[in-house]
Amino acid sequence: MSKTSVVTARLDVETLSELDRLAERLDRSRAWVVAKAVERYVAEEQEFHAFIQAGIDSADRGELISQEEMEAWFEARHRQAAAAE
Repeated sequence: MSKTSVVTARLDVETLSELDRLAERLDRSRAWVVAKAVERYVAEEQEFHAFIQAGIDSADRGELISQEEMEAWFEARHRQAAAAE
């Protein structure tokens, strides 16, 4: 089993009540549900920041699209979607 640490957080009464209902539905402890929620949040934030960094790295390499090119791409997509309707 991996080592764990205790984290304390303050929740409003309504959120705590919903958390307890969810834990009961899942037949899991409140702590288990909170740990899973934190794991998911951390993973999503790491993925988001990696996406942002990829964009920064791309810009640093000079891989940029002009405003005019972006507008032309958007208009072409818009026309394509309209034609498909």
